[in-house]
Amino acid sequence: MINTLTLTLAQRPEVLERVLRVVRHRGFRVTGMNMQSGDSKNASLDMLVEGERAIELLTTQLEKLIDVIECRVLTMEAIRPEKVAS
Repeated sequence: MINTLTLTLAQRPEVLERVLRVVRHRGFRVTGMNMQSGDSKNASLDMLVEGERAIELLTTQLEKLIDVIECRVLTMEAIRPEKVAS
């Protein structure tokens, strides 16, 4: 499954490292990432993550991080093999 997550993070030097560590430990792979600095206190991170496990396992852990203000799943899309025309 490929999922799109959007996170609002506290603007701290180590926050991205902490988020990526949780993603890796929960068995997901980052396939795309875009981070934008909002104001001096917050940043926005959009991530495409791929994994076989339920996305709730990841979002629950991300929400526990002190620097994560908000974590939302925008889309959930299953990867399906394309049918080959006979």
